[in-house]
Amino acid sequence: MEKVLDVAQYIFSEYKKISGKIIDEMKLHKLLYLTQRESFAVTGEPMFTEEFEGWKYGPVCRKVRNSYTEDGMYADNLSEISLENAYITKNVILQYGAYESWKLSELSHRELSWRRSREEIPQGQNGNGVLLLEDIRKDAEKVRPYDSVWDMYYDEFEDAEVL
Repeated sequence: MEKVLDVAQYIFSEYKKISGKIIDEMKLHKLLYLTQRESFAVTGEPMFTEEFEGWKYGPVCRKVRNSYTEDGMYADNLSEISLENAYITKNVILQYGAYESWKLSELSHRELSWRRSREEIPQGQNGNGVLLLEDIRKDAEKVRPYDSVWDMYYDEFEDAEVL
């Protein structure tokens, strides 16, 4: 199991390598959520256990919010993530990284997990309802995992090993 700050740092660094730009915080949170959802879709398990809150602009991980700087994650003892999780995360970056932050926010508002986290919160207010891992798992059920490196869906690989 990864630590959320390690995954966030990987997204930060890999996004910069691919785009040549520093990722804004809003986009980082959305890509982090999509990475968690993709992990469920590919492996059936979460990549990390830290929670997201259903803020008005979409899922936000408070731990990442408190550690984000334009130089990367401000934290002691950051570690590399596993090759498998790096692969999953890079696929998310390649699929969604070109979207503007606001488009990713709109996409996140369609997710069951985000909508349920906001059930008792008046529209337009931040709120701090938690996105449940089981709801993110349900969001992942509608995902057909795509491998951006091989330009194929996972289920199209004839000799695919289950991750």
